[in-house]
Amino acid sequence: MAAMSRPSIRALFDVVFGVVVMGTVGALIGTILGGSSIPLASGLGLALGAVVGFLGGRRFLVSILVGTVLGGVLAWVLAGFEKISFGAGAGAAMGGFLGVQISMLLDLRAARKAAAQEASDGAVATHSAATKS
Repeated sequence: MAAMSRPSIRALFDVVFGVVVMGTVGALIGTILGGSSIPLASGLGLALGAVVGFLGGRRFLVSILVGTVLGGVLAWVLAGFEKISFGAGAGAAMGGFLGVQISMLLDLRAARKAAAQEASDGAVATHSAATKS
């Protein structure tokens, strides 16, 4: 019988962070949809946040958090206190969208850098093999 491994502190933090961020966004969306939608939207946000956190989507969650805060602040400045939840919800959506795009670009950049490093290592190995002959 294999012993079950305990989750790392980092993985546990990611799950809790996902639950907090996505649960908050779910509550904001539920507020916009109407009072009776808050429990359903919050529950869905909690579940999605746990899954995203478990899968290691920390950059994605941070982008949503930043979008929520900036959207709420911008709505407060432009439209007043009563529109903060609208701005925060829209900011969260934009933050998530931009987070995915930025993450894809960072992954593409890392892959290109790794390919260039691999090509230069291969060229050095070929050059040193040719000079030894």
